[in-house]
Amino acid sequence: MNFVECHEEPIHIPGYIQSFGYLIGIDAESHSITFFSKNIEDIFTIGSSEELFDKKLTDFPEIFGSIINSDIYKSLPDFTRRDNETFFDKVLIGKEQYHFFAFRNRGNIFLEFEKVLVNPNKQITNKYDNFYIVENEHEIWDQLLNILSKIVNYDRMMVYKFMMDGSGKVVAEKNNNNLESYLGLHYPESDIPIQARELYLKKRKRIFSNVHAEPVPLLSKKKENIDLTYSTSRAMSPIHGQYIKNSGASSSFSVSIIIDDYLWGLVTCQNSEPKHIDLEDRVQAGIFTALASNAFSSFKAKSELNYRLELNEEVLRLKSEFLKYDTLLESLTENKTEIRKLLEADGLAVVADEQIIKDGSTPDESAISKIAKWAHENIEDNIYLSRTFLKDYGQQLGLDEKTAGVIIYFMERNKNNILIWFRKEFDEHINWAGNPEKKIQVVNENGEEKMVVSPRNSFKIFTEDIKGSSTRWNSRNILALQAVRDLILEALHKDYNTIKRLNDELKKVNEELDSFSYTISHDLGTPLTVMKLNAQMLLKTLIDESEKSRNKINSIIEEIDSMAEMMHDVLQLSRAKHSEIQLEKLATLQTIEKICENAKITFGTPKSEVIIKACPEVLADKTMLHQVFLNIINNAIKYSSQQEKPVVEIEGSEQGEMVIYRISDNGIGIPEENKHKMFKIFNRMDNAKKFKGNGVGLSIVHRIMKRIGGDVEYESSPEGTSFILTFKKP
Repeated sequence: MNFVECHEEPIHIPGYIQSFGYLIGIDAESHSITFFSKNIEDIFTIGSSEELFDKKLTDFPEIFGSIINSDIYKSLPDFTRRDNETFFDKVLIGKEQYHFFAFRNRGNIFLEFEKVLVNPNKQITNKYDNFYIVENEHEIWDQLLNILSKIVNYDRMMVYKFMMDGSGKVVAEKNNNNLESYLGLHYPESDIPIQARELYLKKRKRIFSNVHAEPVPLLSKKKENIDLTYSTSRAMSPIHGQYIKNSGASSSFSVSIIIDDYLWGLVTCQNSEPKHIDLEDRVQAGIFTALASNAFSSFKAKSELNYRLELNEEVLRLKSEFLKYDTLLESLTENKTEIRKLLEADGLAVVADEQIIKDGSTPDESAISKIAKWAHENIEDNIYLSRTFLKDYGQQLGLDEKTAGVIIYFMERNKNNILIWFRKEFDEHINWAGNPEKKIQVVNENGEEKMVVSPRNSFKIFTEDIKGSSTRWNSRNILALQAVRDLILEALHKDYNTIKRLNDELKKVNEELDSFSYTISHDLGTPLTVMKLNAQMLLKTLIDESEKSRNKINSIIEEIDSMAEMMHDVLQLSRAKHSEIQLEKLATLQTIEKICENAKITFGTPKSEVIIKACPEVLADKTMLHQVFLNIINNAIKYSSQQEKPVVEIEGSEQGEMVIYRISDNGIGIPEENKHKMFKIFNRMDNAKKFKGNGVGLSIVHRIMKRIGGDVEYESSPEGTSFILTFKKP
């Protein structure tokens, strides 16, 4: 058994027309007859209808003479270039006058006829500008219904607006009390499914004269499904016919409301008794509906323009406020209330730089953090809107009524800096025209049973309570969001330019420092060497001088050595920053052993015990690796040298994708108050003044480890210090 949803019903190919119309289809190229409605026998005197197939109308001048002589038929050659454009005329068939209209579609030319209705009491207004003097949109639709009531005058006349989800709502009504009022009621999307909405966009006026009348079948030699999308007399869907009957009506007439090329809604008219409206009246109803649609569009455009002007003024004011502060976070923090109100939100959270700034009614910080984490993991775009966030994710994230609706905007996704606007839960009560839940029934079609959606039997008000939702975010809120986004992007650009300028200045300073480092190391090296040689020569000549004089000269020589060492270290620091590096797999044991032996000689501590354990290979630059171990091991041996039993322990281990080296000593330790300046250049610990050094070595280590993709940390106590070097595993 097949199941047929409402949107699957092929309503454009019913195979029937309504009884008020007459239809002949001819081939667009040969003009031979290919199909016709069975009831043409009622207005044209023909013998056997089978005779018509594959013949031209001109083959039967005594029958179709009035059609053949019409301006439309004479213009048939033009139809090949004008698909779906309808041409109108009036012709006399027998003694009756008929509306005659024709259009081309899918290789066929459709010739349609319907009797002209004479109504001497018909009131036709010529006040086409009435819609442009009203003050709000509701007055436009009320005005339209008042005018249409003088032209078509149905028992119940409504303006039906489509909502964003395809459902609809009656926003205006004129009722003479023959049928119950539907004003303010909602209708589910399945009442006018998507393929029906597409037809309303193509064929903008539809009449269903009598839901109780039998439809007229189309006769076709080819047994093809004839597309009646643009046919005025196309038969209605059986489901739709039953739907109208269930609503208490016997006929209906509708005109599409098209705004900005999309189907905004319908003028829907229903009558308790069968009712047919003359074509001219239907055309005039279409004209007034188009005028009302244009007026509504103009009204909305004017309102939108006024809002945009107000928004621009507010954004300009905000922009001037933003410029007062150095950072984007400061600008947002100081203007958070205005930004919240701009989107008509109840609350706002600014999540940036690991801070949460709140304004208005918001959830607590833990809930905001959960939402921010959820957004980062689940939202691909930079903007996300929902009025059902509490309903959809409230239980999963542990949220309350303050988070029913959200707008999330990623300012900087890579930093997870976001803005979140909140709206509280709104107790919404929707009055439906009957229970909107679908009901299924079984029908037999051509010997095959099908399950189809059954139209509602009752249109009694059914109230649905909506929980977990906020009021809808509208187009104005979106405009405001875009304005805030542009403002933030401009502020980020300003921050970027500021940072770039500072970086350029810093780069220039660094280049000057590097140049200065080279000058110190190179240009001052020679005069220092000369000074040292002269001092040594002077020392040799002072054989008979006092011990005090000799000590002074020795002191000069030592200070010259210290200066030379400092210049060497500064040059090494500069090279650690700029030298090209070549990462490769390196063994460390021999390097460590050699450095340890030399250090004991350098610092005169042959009694220092150096314990070397496992030394796994690392990924590093050969020259820089030597510099790192040289500085760390030298410090360990130097600062433990004055202990009774100096001990230095070196051990490496593999941990996942990294290799960790721990170099520990039992030396003087690092005071807690000095930890903040451990890796800063020329900074020495308070308890290290009695040891020779200039405070550059650890800065070199720190810079090298960062460049080769590693890290350096330390642990210290009064009993000693451990430096932890993290290398990449080769």
